[in-house]
Amino acid sequence: MGREYKYLLSIKVVNLKEIISRIIEEDVGFGDITTNALVGKNKITKARIISRENGLIAGVEVIKEIFFEYGIKILTLKDDGEKIAINDIIIEIEGNARKILKLERIILNILMRMSAIATTTNKIIKEVRKVNKKIKIAGTRKTSPGIGFLDKEAIKIGGGDTHRFSLDDLILIKDNHISIVGSLEKAVKLANENASFTKKIEVEIENFEDVLKIASDVDIIMLDNMDVHEINQTIKILKDENLRYNLIIEASGGITPENIIHYGKTDLDIISLGFITHSTKNLDLSLEIVED
Repeated sequence: MGREYKYLLSIKVVNLKEIISRIIEEDVGFGDITTNALVGKNKITKARIISRENGLIAGVEVIKEIFFEYGIKILTLKDDGEKIAINDIIIEIEGNARKILKLERIILNILMRMSAIATTTNKIIKEVRKVNKKIKIAGTRKTSPGIGFLDKEAIKIGGGDTHRFSLDDLILIKDNHISIVGSLEKAVKLANENASFTKKIEVEIENFEDVLKIASDVDIIMLDNMDVHEINQTIKILKDENLRYNLIIEASGGITPENIIHYGKTDLDIISLGFITHSTKNLDLSLEIVED
């Protein structure tokens, strides 16, 4: 099968072959009947992937593995994280025409989505850096089921923080946990008693009155759906009690590219946005066959 297909992304080792095979199976079904009817099985062709808008390219390393598996030669002209402009050639391709057409939509879907996420992440970071040099921009777990690791990789390529990749990365106590357990304090107590010392504990807080109840017993506080005034009040309370600098403070919920600059002016450490992965429009790329 060629080389080992456990692919090391910058955030996680994943079985890329297994995931990509599932995506291809879903798209192709029992075969590309259009291409098989029109194109000879031994036909060799050349193609190229071209940008139709400005942005940041992401996903090149992933699709390299797909092309390799199918025996298609490629020349990459743009690497992950590089800027692209309209009509830039990103990859040149040569190989079996049936295989190239079979993979066309899958390859483009991966590149377009990852590039959009990386581009959006990078734009947001640049905006926030104008008012706050230290704050980090993170994604959330609001990713595409089955390929969430690609969304997270794209965030990383765009300069953002991936946040939790999966549920085993961090203890994050949310409102539903608290509802089941009975109280915020009890939930934090149970987390400290039952979790390994190697795992950080984060708790979601919805009003600043609760912050002092658990501030000494957690590592990270997430201020959920708080406006800027409430965030500033909460941070002031923590500073007044000499607790601010022992904590990482994150804000999430209702934050968008349109209002993030206001959150960036606060003393937060992290801003996390589901927007990056659930509302970003795909970057426009195309695959064109090159005439011999």
